[in-house]
Amino acid sequence: MTNWFKREKENIKTLTEQKRETPDGLWTKCPSCKKSLHIRQLQDNCYVCPFCDYHHNIGSEEYFQLLLDNNEFTEIAANLTAVDVLKFVDTKPYSERITATQKKTNLKDAIRVAVGKMNKLELVIACMDFDFIGGSMGSVVGEKIARAIDYSIENHLSLLIISKSGGARMMESAISLMQMAKTAAKLAVLAQHKLPYISLCTNPTTGGVTASFAMLGDINLAEPKALIGFAGPRVIEQTIGKPLPEGFQTAEFLLEHGFLDAIVHRKELKETLSKLFNLLLH
Repeated sequence: MTNWFKREKENIKTLTEQKRETPDGLWTKCPSCKKSLHIRQLQDNCYVCPFCDYHHNIGSEEYFQLLLDNNEFTEIAANLTAVDVLKFVDTKPYSERITATQKKTNLKDAIRVAVGKMNKLELVIACMDFDFIGGSMGSVVGEKIARAIDYSIENHLSLLIISKSGGARMMESAISLMQMAKTAAKLAVLAQHKLPYISLCTNPTTGGVTASFAMLGDINLAEPKALIGFAGPRVIEQTIGKPLPEGFQTAEFLLEHGFLDAIVHRKELKETLSKLFNLLLH
């Protein structure tokens, strides 16, 4: 066989022989339908799969982009960080885990609080980030929610909390559990001032977060198919010794049984929330 057929002369290669590489970060696979999606395609569709409508998990940065006009906002208590008062150690010291997670995620803790405008309506948004130790609720989460409520009261603004959490942060023990009472008490003060609070539960919203501020909204909303509950399904099955109903702890199941007021598609969040806040205010 000649060099022309082998394509060996002068290191010439045909297109079929060239290694086709996809740059990192340009494509992702939908965990529901397993189809490949271009990141830009996913972003343009509000991080919802265009094939199966699966709502991909996103964090505070993406929610602020989707909800706030021109993505313009002022962050409250941006530099608050947790303190390892208990000197807790599991596979590593809690203080080291905090530092490592902060470097990895570029977040200070599992929640961010922003003040901005949504369809020209000024409001306060507190949004959780699951990437920070599973969105667990510790002292910083409780304190930031408390400050968000204080700011809402001082400036007569509505409050939106977007929950995404695995529950209380075990590394802070009772200090974490105290945040349930702290946030609930603060929301009671907000209600006394007749300022609206809407809770949006996303996938997943579990544990102490569900048992406190996530279910105390004047209106409780959820994204489609979000997992919402207190204990996990396996723990409940082992406790009661019976199989659970199909779809148990999904947003659709909770809506059917009266735990939610509505399920809102991510594409409709901004318009729906704006209308609801305006109704509650006026």
